[in-house]
Amino acid sequence: MKITDSIRHQGLRKKLIDQIREMGIESEKVLTAMMKVPRHIFLDSSFEDFAYQNKAFPIDADQTISHPYTVAFQTEVLNIQKGDKVLEIGTGCGYQTCVLYHLGAKVYSIERQYKLFNKTKNLLPKLNIKAQLYYGDGYEGLVDLAPFDKIIVTAGAPKLPKKLFQQLKIGGMMIIPLGVEQQIMTLIIKSSESGYESITFDNYQDDYFRFVPMLKNRS
Repeated sequence: MKITDSIRHQGLRKKLIDQIREMGIESEKVLTAMMKVPRHIFLDSSFEDFAYQNKAFPIDADQTISHPYTVAFQTEVLNIQKGDKVLEIGTGCGYQTCVLYHLGAKVYSIERQYKLFNKTKNLLPKLNIKAQLYYGDGYEGLVDLAPFDKIIVTAGAPKLPKKLFQQLKIGGMMIIPLGVEQQIMTLIIKSSESGYESITFDNYQDDYFRFVPMLKNRS
């Protein structure tokens, strides 16, 4: 696969980043990282002309590439620092993975859809992205590699996954969409082995946040 990132692509990407900035994203670190990621590479060629619209689009295995604003919002809330050990639940096409990597994070990512896992595992090295990808159940996390500084969940869960919370270091943060019928973006800040503070961002939900469900087991 040939990676092409033309002047046209870069110009469209800059317009998208400017739009996200106008929507309230303040972290220039996050916006700079997103500017480095050629979003069109992650979409089917039939969607390439739409890659830099501020929308989610379908990818393989009935999944979606996240809305760019959602990627920016979740990443900004986590306040990623260089060297942070980050667990990503739901690798998908790898777009969010690349943003985390460009922020200097050490990224460990789990995908439960094998077709997506295999495709993304082959793609990311071509983009010079060094992330550790795993095929498995996101609810289980990566207990042997815990604890993590940050955890980002890119699928909706009905409640806080206990095993993921246990793999978060004390003082660490997890961003996750929680809820059954309606998901609310929630930041979990771990204060002790069993205690945490939660901050919700429900005022953004209706307009911007849409998630596929976080499913158990592999397929």
